[in-house]
Amino acid sequence: MKDQFYLHFETMPKATAQQKGVSIIHGKPHFYEKANVRNARTEFTLALKEHRPKVPSELPIKLKICFCFDVKDKKKWGQPKPTKPDTDNYLKLLKDCMTDVGFWKDDSQVVDEHVWKYYSEKASIMIYWEELANDG
Repeated sequence: MKDQFYLHFETMPKATAQQKGVSIIHGKPHFYEKANVRNARTEFTLALKEHRPKVPSELPIKLKICFCFDVKDKKKWGQPKPTKPDTDNYLKLLKDCMTDVGFWKDDSQVVDEHVWKYYSEKASIMIYWEELANDG
């Protein structure tokens, strides 16, 4: 199976999976997900649900993601976005959501991934994923 689709947003959620909060309770640190990360996770999950497969894949996965960050400056449209958030931290949150929604059993199945960040007129994420043959 393979599929390509776009997720569209009013503005791109900018939280990453690395943004954890910590509090000390009874002298021990407790980590929690901050509100902006929860909100981004909710936005990604809701947008992904309509594109999920009927059954989660158990095969190795090839994944291509293009994050298109909205910006008003028309001169930047189509240009690479060399500023935060980092692609690896941002991708982690999206892959976690794809796992939770049921694209695959575990994100460790992603064996080939390509990620881009660009400026765009509208906030969107292009997702291409493909099951690879499991000859072993």
